[in-house]
Amino acid sequence: MTSSADSVLQCRRQAAARYQPVEIDMLLVAEAPPKALDRYFYFEDVREQDSLFRYVCRVLLGREPTRAGKRALLDQLRDRGVFLIDLKETPIDGTPLAKDVPSLVERCRALKPRRIVLIKATVFDAAYRALVDAGLAVEDIRIPFPGSGRQLQFVEAFGRAVRGRETDPGRDSSPR
Repeated sequence: MTSSADSVLQCRRQAAARYQPVEIDMLLVAEAPPKALDRYFYFEDVREQDSLFRYVCRVLLGREPTRAGKRALLDQLRDRGVFLIDLKETPIDGTPLAKDVPSLVERCRALKPRRIVLIKATVFDAAYRALVDAGLAVEDIRIPFPGSGRQLQFVEAFGRAVRGRETDPGRDSSPR
């Protein structure tokens, strides 16, 4: 990784650290940060294409986010024990996601979430089995990314993942 890529990674890590809950109830795992240097889930001033943040807030907080209110909504997500990480810590570059799964498993273990929700089919396909095999509580729901016309499917699937544990906290998340 170049020093420029290192500094971008460090900037993203610092932004996320401001909103990391002390105890993580729900760890969201997305695919990778965007290539655009001005966009990231935890950046407070994202001018466009912040759909993952917007749709997570719609489902979890029941609110329509505004650009001006992002900081307050990030605070609310943190206060609810919600935290997001990416399977791959750098933007997609053509390398298989499977290469980053061992690191993801270790990061998830270190964060000690009560449950994990995987966002995007590629993330589910690459990481689900490894996370379950590591003894982590992972929702067995394939959730599309909320873009390219898949927003309603995201709301439905993500909503099921969220409600799955709320309605049955003792439910086994291992594969059926």
